[in-house]
Amino acid sequence: MTLSLDVIVPTKPTLDPGFVPALLWNRAYQSLVDANPESIPIALALTRTDDTVSIFETRILPHAGDAVALNRKYIERLVKFLLWQKGGYRITVGGSPEVAAMLRDIYSPTGLRAFDVGIVGKKMYGQSMVVEDCAIADMPASRETSKPLGRNLNGCRIGFDLGGSDRKAAALVDGDVVFSEEITWSPYFEKDPSYHIKGIQETLTRAAEHLPHVDAIGGSAAGVYINNEVRVASLFRGISEEAFETHVRRLFFDLQARWNNIPLEVVNDGEVTALAGSMSMGVNAVLGVSMGTSTAAGYVTASGNITPWLNELAFVPVDYRDDAPADEWSGDIGCGVQYFSQQAVARLAPEAGIELAEDMPLPEKLVEVQKLVANNDERAVKIYETIGTYFGYSIAHFAEFYDIGNLLILGRVTSGRGGEIIIEKTEALLKSEFAELEESIKLRTPDEKSKRHGQAIAAASLPEIG
Repeated sequence: MTLSLDVIVPTKPTLDPGFVPALLWNRAYQSLVDANPESIPIALALTRTDDTVSIFETRILPHAGDAVALNRKYIERLVKFLLWQKGGYRITVGGSPEVAAMLRDIYSPTGLRAFDVGIVGKKMYGQSMVVEDCAIADMPASRETSKPLGRNLNGCRIGFDLGGSDRKAAALVDGDVVFSEEITWSPYFEKDPSYHIKGIQETLTRAAEHLPHVDAIGGSAAGVYINNEVRVASLFRGISEEAFETHVRRLFFDLQARWNNIPLEVVNDGEVTALAGSMSMGVNAVLGVSMGTSTAAGYVTASGNITPWLNELAFVPVDYRDDAPADEWSGDIGCGVQYFSQQAVARLAPEAGIELAEDMPLPEKLVEVQKLVANNDERAVKIYETIGTYFGYSIAHFAEFYDIGNLLILGRVTSGRGGEIIIEKTEALLKSEFAELEESIKLRTPDEKSKRHGQAIAAASLPEIG
């Protein structure tokens, strides 16, 4: 019998009708699984270097014949999501040695996901990525942990945020902002690490001039930071491996020494985004998604803590079509960064009939589109409607992996009228197709004060003053 997957997409994105939402593809696949009495259970475990373990249980078609290709797509995309959401260097497959062998080939230094093997395994965790198999009964036990983050506002503090197109800073006295500023920079492809180091130091110095003294410094930045050590970050992607090891990996330890070894903490910008939302709104169970130069995300649990997960939603698959747009860094297709960022706006502009110079930087392309949408230009409106449709389906997908009570939406792409259109389209889609989520998940945007200062205040709150 020939197996085929029929994915019906009730709401097609205005400018991108070929979009195949991950959730709808998975549901169509699981319908085949449910209809086949020979379908088999499997379990996946992702182990991190702190010995925490995340478990995901599912079912797949019998791994033979036409089902092999469908199983491959389902499992590979699922593992890709889990890897960038939860993190881990060891993948354990319970219940199917054949699936484990398939993943072992894909997640190898020469396999389809060589980028993920190098970045997540080697750079983030300092380990070679391994894929193991076992019986389901022998699967490792789930070991999840969480811990409080930030919320310390006593004393004189500096908070900073390093993004792909600007760096922000604020000076605080007992939680009150006495100074804030935003400075444009272009760190992505700078080869000399002194560009980054001098820029960060300048930002701290300018903020310190507005304080009687500095008790602590807290920062957020795009990338993965473990115990203040830079593991991998797009901000430093232009720097050679040798220069990274010499000048970047322990950059924040060097900065801390310059500042008399006062308490200093640096955390992924997505986590601080979620923390900022939690602090400003007084709520927990927050998934924060920032649509900026890239896609940043973070998660605060229902108890107000953070987890050791990665939450790098820029790299998770959200579109399962075979010719989905590719991420220029990882080379993978259909991942979040091409749907929820300035890159998405630039990609969709030609589809909308908006001509922009190819060599125009992404932030400038965004500004041009924002000018058009502010004047209700129908072409620009269609761009934001399309992103809103992407986002509605993706929120429903994210809800399969997160306990979400509040979804915080922010970032430059969501500013002004364009952001309003994204939210309107997202809410309409959730209401029409996922009514239970529309009732249980509150979509939130920061108020003007939080937009200006929220990220820096949350970052400044990271260190404890002894």
